[in-house]
Formats: sequence, C-alpha cells, structure tokens
Amino acid sequence: MANPASQPVDPPPTVPRPRPSRIVSAAALKRLAILFAAIGAALFCAYISMISMPGESFRGALPPATDSQRALAAELRGYVNILADAEGGVGRVGNRSTYYPRRFAAAYSWIDDQLAAYGYEQRNEYPVQRGSPVPNIEVIVPAKVGEAGAANANKPRILVIGAHYDAFQGTPGADDNASGVAATLHLARIFRHDPQPMELRFLFFVNEEPPAFWTDDMGSWVYAKACRAKNDDIAAMISIESIGYYSDAPGSQRYPQPLASLYPSTGDFIGFVGNWKSRGLTRRAISIFREHAQFPSEGAALPGIMPGVGWSDHWSFWQEGYDAIMITDTATFRNPNYHTPGDRPDTLDYDRMARVVEGIEHVIRGLAAE
Repeated sequence: MANPASQPVDPPPTVPRPRPSRIVSAAALKRLAILFAAIGAALFCAYISMISMPGESFRGALPPATDSQRALAAELRGYVNILADAEGGVGRVGNRSTYYPRRFAAAYSWIDDQLAAYGYEQRNEYPVQRGSPVPNIEVIVPAKVGEAGAANANKPRILVIGAHYDAFQGTPGADDNASGVAATLHLARIFRHDPQPMELRFLFFVNEEPPAFWTDDMGSWVYAKACRAKNDDIAAMISIESIGYYSDAPGSQRYPQPLASLYPSTGDFIGFVGNWKSRGLTRRAISIFREHAQFPSEGAALPGIMPGVGWSDHWSFWQEGYDAIMITDTATFRNPNYHTPGDRPDTLDYDRMARVVEGIEHVIRGLAAE
C-alpha cells in the first residue's frame, strides 16, 4: 500500500475574486429617472392647475375704508342682524330651518319683501317637494338687449349667484349663512337696473343644511336639476357661503391635509374654491377679484372628494355638469362658532365683509362680460 505522504500534492484550487454586484442595472436606473421626472412634472402641473392662482393676493395692512365700503358694511350688518338674531326679537328671524318652520317661513317672507322693495316684480319659486315648508327664491336680471348673452332670447347665457338661507339646527347662523344671503341681497339690489351681457339669476336656496345636505331635498340641487331639464346655458354658478369671519391671529386658519403647507395659517383672507372641472372658472374669478379688490385671497381647484371642497350649493351644480365655485371664509376651518349657538351677528367683521362683497361685484361684472 502506498504512503499518502509520499504522493505528489495538488495545489489548492484558485478561488475566483468576487466581482462587485450591481443592485440596479443602468437601464433600470434610466427608467427610474424617467418615472421620477414624470411624477415631478405631474405634480408641477397639478400645482399650477389646482393651487397656483393668477394674480397676486393683497398683502399688508388694509387701506382705510371708503365711504361706500362703510355704507355697505352697515347695510350688510342690518341684513345679518335681522336673519340671525339669536333671541328672535320683534321683526327678527333667528333660527331658521325645517326644524323651525315658522321662523323659516319668516325668513322666506322677509327675503321676498326685500326683493320686492328692490323692484323685482316677478319672483320665481322652486318648491322642494319634501322636507321644506318654503321654496327656493329666484329673481332674474335679463341680459342687455343685443349683447352676446342675449343673442338667443330663448337660451341666453346665464350667470347664477346664490346663497342658502337656512341655518344649522339650533343656531342663529350669522356667518353660515346669513352673511352669504346679505351679500346676495346687496348684489341683487345693485344689479336690478344694471343689466349685463349675460342673464343674471340671484338665488336664495333652502335645505342646504342637514338632514337635506347632499340629498334630493337639497334646494340648490332641486334648482340645478330643473335647469338641466330645461337645458339652461349656465356659464357659471357662484355660491356665496360664509364670508363674514376673519382673524389676524397666527394659527387661526386650518386646512384638510395635505394643504396645510400650501396656504397661509392666518385666517384673514377670502377663499375661492372649485373642483377640477371648474378650475378655469376658479382661476378667472380670483384673477378678477385680485385685479379690483385690495383684500387677501386664496384659491384652489381641488378634487371634490376632499373635505370642505363641496360643502355648499355649488356642489349641486357640479352634479348637473355645470361649472361652479364657492366663495368662502372657509367656515369650519377658521370659525370656532361654526354650527354652534355662538354663530351670532356680533362675531362677524362687517368692514372686511364689505370689501369682499365689493370684490364679488367686480367678479360678476367680469364673468358676465365674457
């Protein structure tokens, strides 16, 4: 038997040196770069379309109120005091909703009387079949004869301006929404004998608040459906919703996420809110406002499913395919009295409210001329 020690020994095998591993290939890196660039471009386009608005928001101390602004502030205060008197004093309304049918009827009668005093001989009613003891109220300023809006007498171009006159159960509803009603009444008064190229319709809606909210009983949806059934050519709808509460305190403004980092944290501005389809209207309206009003403003055209975006009568017009926006102080995202008994007339800022309403007047004129 041979001795293993005397046998030739083979050299140990050479172990290959490991090559550096490549986690991602060059092609994959290129695809990732393209993907991130596409995402970045999409986010930039979304920002430009939905968040960034034309013109510059007013900044700094507000200029002294003009005589016309002081007179308008007094007018608006008077309207709100009547509609939102929490004590329901003589000649006042107070709580007004389906839960308080007599006061709701008093609100209807008072608004109707105001419109008659402005010279509106015909005041149209749109009853809500269920859930309301009173109807929507509509008054119309026909388009100028010979203007583009009146070119087809049967189907004129139409601009709708509206506000709901009911209040949340158990609340006087000064900001929500006696402020919007006061603004709409003022605008209906000043345009009564000042026709525009488009037909102007001023609406006072019922049943915006729960339990009718976003149901077939919502007064603005009843109206919007009637317009669609007649194939009315509504170019735009403006919902004036809670426009009287402002604050200069830091942190007084809140937002649904993820908007907190994109807008001011001080609640001293008026907001213009639309959905994606109405982004052109949103941008045009705030552009006109910024051109004419020395007042802070912010705008957004956001997905309708985001909290707050569809929380008023403009939502009803979206359901029927019309472009619509809301002009608002953002209500629950700013006003601590929202939907509480504390939503009283003495909590509102009528000086700032007057400046906003003046700006809305310019928005109406600008949109109606297009």
